[in-house]
Amino acid sequence: MADYNVMEMMIAVAARELEDGATVGVGTGAPCAAAMLAQKTTSPNLVIMFEAGGISPLLPEMPISVGDSRTFYKAVMASGMCDIMETCCRGFVDYTFLGGAQIDMYGNLNSTRIGPDHQRPKVRFPGSGGANDFGSFCWRMMVITPQDARRFVEKVEYITTPGWLKGGDSRAESGLPLNAGPYKIITNMGVMDFEPESKRMRVISVNPGHSFAEIQDNCGFELLKATEIAETKPPTDEELRILREEVDPYRYIIGR
Repeated sequence: MADYNVMEMMIAVAARELEDGATVGVGTGAPCAAAMLAQKTTSPNLVIMFEAGGISPLLPEMPISVGDSRTFYKAVMASGMCDIMETCCRGFVDYTFLGGAQIDMYGNLNSTRIGPDHQRPKVRFPGSGGANDFGSFCWRMMVITPQDARRFVEKVEYITTPGWLKGGDSRAESGLPLNAGPYKIITNMGVMDFEPESKRMRVISVNPGHSFAEIQDNCGFELLKATEIAETKPPTDEELRILREEVDPYRYIIGR
């Protein structure tokens, strides 16, 4: 078995979710690395979209921001933020990757603040950026994040990006697109999805060297369990080679 680190594991798992011909809205960091890996392996026709306007570039190397000139390299279109968000609103974007300081059992994300006073919070985070738009209108939202009870909380202190809101049909009742919402949560310990009826987070696979009990111990709410929990497949030698030599040779992401 090849040697790999936690970040390489999460990126490889995320890349496998992106089928050929799909569209994905990404930011920089691990989501971008996952999209690049997918494009260079199983999904050569993956359409990568950046918030600043790059549509379907053939990324030569890891960009450092969503407005980096590399996000327009050999792109189908060099548009702008309004075009990207309108494309999401029209229902043309299959996947997005998001993150935040907190996530709850329904996949709601907080990247705004910690503390009850919005004007004087204990901690102020960057805020939404385009995350609310991506999370509201892309069909499947995925999150790559470390497994930590401080991050996985029973209730987020502020909903920056809506997940399944209160579960059940609450998201659809809010007016957001039917059947669009959180899809997979990929952590250093395992992979979660959301139970179709309740929309609560559940564990579907456990990474090598970890257990369901360990994932639960590092979560601030009760997780559901799939009927059969698989073992997550580690990165292959070829995935690691491409990731290390072509996607992130300077270890900006995988070196974390």
